Amino acid sequence: MPNFDNQTIQLAIVAATALALLLQTIVLLAILITVRKTASSLKNEMEDLRSSVMPIIYNTRDLLVRVTPQVEATVEDLAQMAKGMRVQTEDLQASAREVVERLRAQASRVDSMLSSVLDAVDRTGDFLTEAVNKPVRQISGLLASVKAVVESLRASEFGQHRSNSSGDDDTFV
Repeated sequence: MPNFDNQTIQLAIVAATALALLLQTIVLLAILITVRKTASSLKNEMEDLRSSVMPIIYNTRDLLVRVTPQVEATVEDLAQMAKGMRVQTEDLQASAREVVERLRAQASRVDSMLSSVLDAVDRTGDFLTEAVNKPVRQISGLLASVKAVVESLRASEFGQHRSNSSGDDDTFV
């Protein structure tokens, strides 16, 4: 077996270390090249993305700048309209309450008037009934008595006529 001296061993270790460093440098160089390519590719992608997204962002910002005062004015107008509608609603409710109270008062008044009129009509009807019925009963009684008298006279005349008709027909004409 060959005899290795100390110097040869050290030289072999240094050569192995140099070879490892060279291999490490090549690997790191390959990683660097790959990272640069990837970074360049990402940079290009970001530039493409930026070039397509940035106009949208700028347009959106411009739109917001233009629309914001109009939105604020619209919101303010809506708030004023809501406040005005609230005031008008309160006025309308107050007016409706007043109309309802007046309507109730008038309805009560009309009810009272109609009750008075109907009571007067009822009293007048009772009075007229009494005023008409009493004379009608009296006339009816008078007519009944006249009828009874006429019937009794007829019956008595008819009775005399029968007695006369058996003998003499000239007396009754």
